[in-house]
Amino acid sequence: MLPTKMRAVAAFQALPIRDPNSLQDVWLPLPTVQDNDVLVRVQAISMNPADVRFRHAIRGKTRPHVLGYDGVGEIVAVGTQVHDYAIGDRVYYMSARRRHGTNAEYQVIDQHLIAKAPRTGSLAQIAALPLTAITAWELLFERMDIRPAAGANNGSIMVVNAAGGVGSILIQLAQWAGLDVIGVASRVNWPWLQKFGVTQLADYHDDLTSQVQKLGYDYIDYIALLYDPVPYFGTVADVIAPMGHVGMVVDSNTPLPVDWLKGKSVSIDWEYVFAKSDYAYRMNTQGEILRWIAELVDDSTIKSTIAYKFNGINAQNLRQAQAMLETKNTIGKITLEGPFDGDAKELDDVKLEESQSYVE
Repeated sequence: MLPTKMRAVAAFQALPIRDPNSLQDVWLPLPTVQDNDVLVRVQAISMNPADVRFRHAIRGKTRPHVLGYDGVGEIVAVGTQVHDYAIGDRVYYMSARRRHGTNAEYQVIDQHLIAKAPRTGSLAQIAALPLTAITAWELLFERMDIRPAAGANNGSIMVVNAAGGVGSILIQLAQWAGLDVIGVASRVNWPWLQKFGVTQLADYHDDLTSQVQKLGYDYIDYIALLYDPVPYFGTVADVIAPMGHVGMVVDSNTPLPVDWLKGKSVSIDWEYVFAKSDYAYRMNTQGEILRWIAELVDDSTIKSTIAYKFNGINAQNLRQAQAMLETKNTIGKITLEGPFDGDAKELDDVKLEESQSYVE
């Protein structure tokens, strides 16, 4: 018998993450399962910059916003149109942006967005994978036109912010696909990249063009910019190969001088991982990607990118995890493993601040 309500961690307004009211433990009603949904009892989650970005964007204070976009858990109910999954299956997934997220004991998720979890690895290790793996896969194999098969490609790729969440999985997929990888990160994070087999390294604190040349490259076939692209665009224009591809996942408040790339006929490839679920466009491909990733994890081709783990999913731990993300100095992924153990309040008892302005 399923409960009628569940613990969740919710944001009600955009507040500095150190404010104890920025994320609160609350009781919410169990979500309703639609025809194409499964209901998952969430066992572990992980953090992404999207959690911070969407928390900052909250306006008004009339309803709870349950964030969280990486989850692993057990199916406890299925919709009438779900035939490939059953109660008791352990699945992992990336949440849709426009529904309640993984920061709750139970979550409804469209069946097209899930896959059976890898057989190997802990709950926290599995929870570290979905959003960043889908982002990296779509950028490499759908946007940048690289073939998704072992050793199927030739050429080179430079990955900026290679030690971050997306970078840590993208460098592994690029190597699996046959590309030579140049990892760009602070020297202090080079051992993290070497753990994943990257031996060609560059430090973004120093001149990147000269470092690339010292590594023996006149031009790079692919460049993945996984950070604010503006500071790197001069280097990109210098080292990208004619007919090359530049992939980006982070937007910028400063206009990009894209005309610098015209003379080489360079393609610019944007990846926004929520685009498919936002527009109900080929959502099933994200479940398919996760099935590929599970196979690669189980045959030890891909390693989990977990770097930090919290025990217990509650507002205090989530505030600390988001505070770590806001420093922009973390590597890999931050995970939290259940149970949900916060001191939950009824919605009528939630404390709200008067000010609606966000000041960090």
